[in-house]
Amino acid sequence: MSVRSTSKRTIRTEMLIILLLMMSLLGVFPLDVILPSFPALGAQFAVETTQIAYSISLFALGVGVSQLVIGPLSDRIGRKRLLLLGLLASITGAVGCVLSSHYLMFIGFRMLQALGCGCFVLTQALVQDLFEGKQRNTLRILQTSASGLFISLSPLAGSWLQQALDWPGSFIVFALIACVVLLMSLFWLGNDVHRRDADLSFLSTYREICSNRPFMAYSAIAAIAFACHFSFIVVSPLLFMDRLGLSTYAFAQVFVLYGVAYVAGGVVAGRLNQRMNTSVQMLVGLSLIGLAGVIMLTWYLLGPLSQASILLPMIIATTGTTLTRPAATSCALALQPSRAGAAASMISTLVFAVGAATSSAVAMFSEHLMVGLGAGFVVLAAGAMQLLPRHPHRALDPTT
Repeated sequence: MSVRSTSKRTIRTEMLIILLLMMSLLGVFPLDVILPSFPALGAQFAVETTQIAYSISLFALGVGVSQLVIGPLSDRIGRKRLLLLGLLASITGAVGCVLSSHYLMFIGFRMLQALGCGCFVLTQALVQDLFEGKQRNTLRILQTSASGLFISLSPLAGSWLQQALDWPGSFIVFALIACVVLLMSLFWLGNDVHRRDADLSFLSTYREICSNRPFMAYSAIAAIAFACHFSFIVVSPLLFMDRLGLSTYAFAQVFVLYGVAYVAGGVVAGRLNQRMNTSVQMLVGLSLIGLAGVIMLTWYLLGPLSQASILLPMIIATTGTTLTRPAATSCALALQPSRAGAAASMISTLVFAVGAATSSAVAMFSEHLMVGLGAGFVVLAAGAMQLLPRHPHRALDPTT
């Protein structure tokens, strides 16, 4: 192979990685960056702020429904065309939100944006299609770290956009980034491969996928790892602003530190990924999550609540999440090579369902949130360890 062709392949690989990371950014952008604009949106459309909050729930519902259809459909007609259609729909929805003159019109375009954003579930299927072996798991670790960083920076980014561009700011920036992703997808993604033998019956496809016990076990492990991170995100305003009295801007700055911790956890996970197989990675990751829970409970009993008592155990838990979730996802998708799109949709749906249920359960401990988080981490980690296969077959380990 010539040096020139090797260089072209390297450049294409790098551009595909950038494309996948930008898709990960767009996946979290519409939900989190808009949060500081709630009061401004309420004033713009003359509705209560709670009505704007409902639009977030509707958006999440739209994404969930959309990805359940897009995943298996992509196994039949290919990823690229569905990604392009989804991007066009999400861009149209975002621009429509900016141009909306009343609340119902805003909700309609917001739902169109949500249906388009369902296409970002294809990031996992594209990783499965485009990469192999340890490279897959390394890229998933990078995606997990990047997503955590994006979520952590969202409150600060949302505040800046609200100050600079008012409430349309998040929609305008989303549309611009989505346009870049659309152009990159056109140029760097190869032509779709049609699979005429793929089953278009969504119910039968999901029934077969869910009947695969190892797949569901690995998917549940990935969901539990995400739930630990997500539950902290949900209750963090209560911990930092209500309990510790931080201002909105100070809270956003603390979240930047959490984002740095997520990147650090990803670096550690990336190093360990080169030295151990996925089963060991999951065991180590879940052990770290459980350890973080024990530290939270111990700190709660021995000392007052502080920024350090919250962030330090979360750094440990974050490292555990960045080790566990990518490894479990890789193992799950390796079991469904011909239905990677549907399998990725199933994993994503389970991840968000478990995350929502866990965060709701933790929020019930409103007076003792650290107890809820700590106990939740210990229980979830212990439960996930019971799902680990006792004698995993080497052929099912995608990093070997």
